[in-house]
Amino acid sequence: MPATLPTPIYLDYNATTPLLPAVIDAMRDCYATPYLNPASQHEFGRQARRRLEAARERIGELVGANLADRDPDTLLFTSGGTESNNLAMRGLLQQAGAIPPSRLIISALEHSSVTALANHLASIGYQVDRLPVDRNGLLRITSLPSLLHSDTRLVCAILGQNETGVLQPVTDIAAICTTHGIPLHTDASQVVGKLPVDFRALGATTMSFAAHKFHGPLGIGALVIRHGSQLAPQLFGGFQQAALRPGTESVALVVGMLTALELWHSEQVERHMRLSYFRDQFELAICAGWPAAMIIGADSPRLPHTSNIAFVGLDRQALFIALDQAGIACSTGSACASGSSEPSPALMAMGLEEALLSSVLRFSFGATTTATEIAESSRRILKVCNDLRQQKAR
Repeated sequence: MPATLPTPIYLDYNATTPLLPAVIDAMRDCYATPYLNPASQHEFGRQARRRLEAARERIGELVGANLADRDPDTLLFTSGGTESNNLAMRGLLQQAGAIPPSRLIISALEHSSVTALANHLASIGYQVDRLPVDRNGLLRITSLPSLLHSDTRLVCAILGQNETGVLQPVTDIAAICTTHGIPLHTDASQVVGKLPVDFRALGATTMSFAAHKFHGPLGIGALVIRHGSQLAPQLFGGFQQAALRPGTESVALVVGMLTALELWHSEQVERHMRLSYFRDQFELAICAGWPAAMIIGADSPRLPHTSNIAFVGLDRQALFIALDQAGIACSTGSACASGSSEPSPALMAMGLEEALLSSVLRFSFGATTTATEIAESSRRILKVCNDLRQQKAR
């Protein structure tokens, strides 16, 4: 008889979350109605437009943007967080008339969609400075003023780090940027739908997020733009979304995003308590069974659903493969860079020793994670760790 495969346990919610049933139902209803092209002039189009704009306004409200007052913010729908980050960075730089060798600052903790664009801009002559990070995973905001120059045109600072889960002092960074008249973009993809976010209170110029990080559909993200701020468009060919992001909007994807965000909003206290408890119990179990383990960012404020653990003494690639075979889905870093065997640039920027960098894995939890999965995954992980140790000892 062939060996029975273990029941798979998904602990990679920071990469993508499964759709919740209510989200599927809401999207199915949209497709069944059907909502057609919101740009069409006839009644079918007007019906789609009403549904789309009502959802846009409510999504803005749920993330602390105001799309309805006398000085409205703007919320653009995009294909996801990567497009939103690119649109914000390029749009703000071009709107400011920035040309090489103008400067921009990105934090040492940014998602690859920000760092890759910054590297490209550096290759064509822009000056890119990095805001450093301390060993606990917190940005050193005291270093920011010295990095600002008369030709600095943009600052990027992530709100919640996607690998460590450490929450960043974006409000303080925004205050410094405002004093110097420099726009700030923040990537909130790991925070929206996990913790309350108030865009206006943050003080950022632009903020990005993506539905698939909080149990909404893939293929839909958003970029919020503060009232009074302008972006240069990066796509051309239509008038949709004030021509800042042209193309036919998908009502079903937008409604899916809204439904997922509404579900989080109605359950936010319970979800926060449950995910924080799961994270803490998971880390306690791992550290008890593998005393050399270290929780990265443990001394800083963190997202409730993210655990970054160094299994000191083991190789992270070997451990990742063995865990996959044991039915545990986790990550060696950001999903957009997980094909790389190189250590995480964010963790390297924290100044972590090689023993930590070479043994670290990311585990992340979501609304569908269960207590049984936490207990069973801890048991399997420790068994795999001990099996790998024994293999090394032979």
